[in-house]
Amino acid sequence: MEIEAKYRQSLPHLGGGLFLTDGGIETTLIFQDGLDLPYFAAFHLLREATGRAALIRYYERYIEIAKSDGVGFILESPTWRASTDWGDKLGYSAADIATVNRDSIRLMHGLREAYETVRTPMIVSGCVGPRGDGYDPGQAMSAADAEAYHAHQISAFAEAGADMVSAITMTNANEAIGVARAAAKADMPVSLSFTVETDGRLPTGQTLPEAIGEVDAATSKGPAYYMINCAHPTHFDAVLSADDAWTRRIGGIRANASKRSHQELNDSPDLDAGNPLELGGQYRDLVRRHPGINVLGGCCGTDHRHVAAISLACRLVSRKAA
Repeated sequence: MEIEAKYRQSLPHLGGGLFLTDGGIETTLIFQDGLDLPYFAAFHLLREATGRAALIRYYERYIEIAKSDGVGFILESPTWRASTDWGDKLGYSAADIATVNRDSIRLMHGLREAYETVRTPMIVSGCVGPRGDGYDPGQAMSAADAEAYHAHQISAFAEAGADMVSAITMTNANEAIGVARAAAKADMPVSLSFTVETDGRLPTGQTLPEAIGEVDAATSKGPAYYMINCAHPTHFDAVLSADDAWTRRIGGIRANASKRSHQELNDSPDLDAGNPLELGGQYRDLVRRHPGINVLGGCCGTDHRHVAAISLACRLVSRKAA
C-alpha cells in the first residue's frame, strides 16, 4: 500500500522560509563516491542494497545541514533519468520504470519519517528530467507529445504519494508545457527549472522571460513556481537584474559550481567544484534582490559543502515576497 502525500495540498515552502535541497547528485556519486552511473542514471543504484545505501548516505549529508540550520528541506528523488526512453537504454521496461519511480518516492518517504522535525519540514518531490539531453534540446517535442511522455513517470509519483513534481534541466518551453499539463492532470503541484547557457538564454536561444511567459500562457499559470539550474550565477545574474513581474515567478536556484559552459563541462575529464564560499555569496546577492527565491540547492559539481555555504549565506536574508 502506498503512503499518502503529506503536503500535496499545501506546500509549506510556498508560504515562506528557507528550504534547501541537494546538490549535483550525479556528479557527486560519480566523481566523489566513485560509483558507476550509466547515462547519469542515479536511480539505477536502487537495484542493489549497496547502491541504495549510497543514496541514503548522499541525502543524509544534506539533511544534516538543514536540521542543523533549522530550515526546511526538499527531498528530490533520484529519478532525473527514470523515464521510459532512458530506462530502455538500461534494459528497463515501462513497467520496471514505473516501479523504480514508486520505489524512489518510498525511499524519500523513509528519509522523511526518520529525520523530519517541526523546524525542518521535508517535502517529497518526484524529479523529472528531459526526454533528451539536459544541455541540448535536440529535436524538441510538441507540448502534446511531451505531456504524453512524462505522464507515465508523473503518474507513478502521484500513486506513490509524492507531494509535488520538480522538472529539472528543461531546455525548451514545449517540454515544460507538457510536464506542467501532465502534472495538472495528476493533480500534482509542479515546479519547472530551466537550463540556461552562459548568456542566460535557454539552449533553444529563447530568453528566460519568454519561456516562462509561454508556459504560463499555455497552462494558465499552472506551475507553482519556476527555478533556474545547470548554470553558474554569473551566467544568469544579469537576466535577473531588473525587478520585472516575471522574476517573481522564480522560486528557486540550483546553480552549477563551475563557471564553465556546458560544452566545456561536457568535454572536461575532471570535476570543477568552483568556490563554495563565493557561490554562497552569489546566492545571497540573488536572494536579497529577489526575496521570493527560497528553494536553494545545487547542480553540476556542487555537493554538501556548497549547500552548507549557501545556507550560511542566505538563511538570515531569505524572505518570501508578500
